[in-house]
Amino acid sequence: MSVHLTSSGTTPAVSIVVPVRNEADNVAPLIAEIAAALDGRWAYEIVYVDDGSTDATPQRIAAIRQSRENLRQIRHTASSGQSAAVRSGVRAARGAIVATLDGDGQNNPAFLPDLIAAVEQGGARVGLAAGQRLGRKDTGFKKIQSRIANKVRDAILRDGTRDSGCGLKAFRRDVYLSLPYFDGLHRFMPALVRREGFEIAFVDVTDRPRLSGVSNYGFFDRLWIGIMDLVGVWWLIRRKKSTPIATEIAS
Repeated sequence: MSVHLTSSGTTPAVSIVVPVRNEADNVAPLIAEIAAALDGRWAYEIVYVDDGSTDATPQRIAAIRQSRENLRQIRHTASSGQSAAVRSGVRAARGAIVATLDGDGQNNPAFLPDLIAAVEQGGARVGLAAGQRLGRKDTGFKKIQSRIANKVRDAILRDGTRDSGCGLKAFRRDVYLSLPYFDGLHRFMPALVRREGFEIAFVDVTDRPRLSGVSNYGFFDRLWIGIMDLVGVWWLIRRKKSTPIATEIAS
């Protein structure tokens, strides 16, 4: 079996997954910020998942790959949504810990070390470190909609999360891959990770305006929690049974 190495010759401990769609002008500055936050701290890779961009995003990523060996590029032939892009990135990731952030620059990579450290220091009991945004930079209308959605979600799921939609997260790759996948999974990760018996670490992060351009994931895709999704996650939590202790009998 071949071993995939970073440019420093070591297997990455951390994979940074960035889902993007039509974010050409934000690619280079965001990669530079990720590198500034992580260089010298972990062996890491950056996995950009281009979710069917129709602008110069794939060309910008490819150009930077020529000089950055720990940058990887995955391409969806057609846009499949943010959850699908995150999943493609996590499945391709080589690190045992995966961190995610949005590709528009609103999530500051300076908080990545805090999130990754929270997972590492939590040991086996912590499955997810979830960013909780302060000073939201969205429009007033989006803030209201998000606040209502979070209150409804918390009232039903009681996951203790005030901001489930923050793109800044760090988690154990194997924990994520054990979760039931559906479109919108990224909005329900705290509740589903708790369902698997893990604790959540919450990390306050500061929101900022996007680096360039406008939102490329629509209102319903990004903010509004579908009633069917909410009911489905509630059902999954209610139907969860304790995992039995299984012992192999050798003789």
